[in-house]
Amino acid sequence: QVQLVESGGGLVQPGGSLRLKCVSSGISFMFYKMGWYRQAPGKQRELVAIITAGKRTNYGDSASGRFTVSRDNAENTAFLQMTNLQPEDTAIYYCNAVLESKSHWGQGTQVTVSS
Repeated sequence: QVQLVESGGGLVQPGGSLRLKCVSSGISFMFYKMGWYRQAPGKQRELVAIITAGKRTNYGDSASGRFTVSRDNAENTAFLQMTNLQPEDTAIYYCNAVLESKSHWGQGTQVTVSS
């Protein structure tokens, strides 16, 4: 059974940082492209960052040079380091694993940026 479990979200003040983690099981993690997406209330889900199996990265506009995606294949884990968080970053952050026609999603972790 495939599982993607996100963690690391929470409440943070503007300007703060968080590191999200996505632990996978049931997939050959090293071959998958891993992505982070987010969805704010009333908005569509949007791309935050992607890291390929070869560790090439791509970022959505929302990342704006403040976020860094990485992966640890030995731990079957993807990370999203977020810095200088702002209220507009408030959303549920989801982990996604893609390989060819297969796509798996985690349940998401809530990130709230507020003073």
